[in-house]
Amino acid sequence: MTRTPAIEIAVQDPAGVRIARAVGAARVELAQALPLGGLTPSIATVELAVETARADGLEVHVLIRPRAGGFRYDGDEIALSERDVRRAVDAGAHGVVIGALDADGRLDLDAMARLRDAAGGASVTLHRAIDVTPDPVATLVAARGLGLRRVLTSGGASAAIDGIETLRALVVEAAGGIEVMAGSGVGAANAADLAATGVDALHFSAKRTVHEAGGVRMGAAAEGVGGYDVTDLAIAQSVLAALTD
Repeated sequence: MTRTPAIEIAVQDPAGVRIARAVGAARVELAQALPLGGLTPSIATVELAVETARADGLEVHVLIRPRAGGFRYDGDEIALSERDVRRAVDAGAHGVVIGALDADGRLDLDAMARLRDAAGGASVTLHRAIDVTPDPVATLVAARGLGLRRVLTSGGASAAIDGIETLRALVVEAAGGIEVMAGSGVGAANAADLAATGVDALHFSAKRTVHEAGGVRMGAAAEGVGGYDVTDLAIAQSVLAALTD
């Protein structure tokens, strides 16, 4: 019998936190700019999300990612991330979600240790930087050696369902010493299959795009003018229902 994994929902604001709370999620990953893969949210967003989550024991884990693109960061970017980790934890976040790679595309152990230490006793998750490393299983071993709490991974594929065999291998290697959380493209159609791999948690955004007419194009947005993402209650409910059918 497949055990039901914990649920983590990626949200961008207190409204998303309320939806995660309503569907019984264990925690949220708080970020901004989800279409870019997620970036570090403002400290005010962290504070409001923590306040919103506090009453029901919902955990808030803050994504610390200084820019879009890859995960090879210079000294300034690591220093910025280190400060963001401290401020997120000081604001009441239960944990942080981090990832940094070295010049060879492997986990940057020195940078990761700095960010881990900045979190103090808060939970630390390695995010999907693991999926662009040469060997995700070896990266999981390194993350476990650093004392990280969990890894968020798609099994090295663009969508978790396409990395399902690697997810199974990660679960076997983890052996309970570090949690494995499957994310990327998780929805009602594949949640049960992903849960059957034995992962500890499923991560999804349950987002839909809202478009507003008029205005001017801002930056290099790929879609229409005025579009933004929100967390959708019905989408979140559909994923949870797929796990209990």
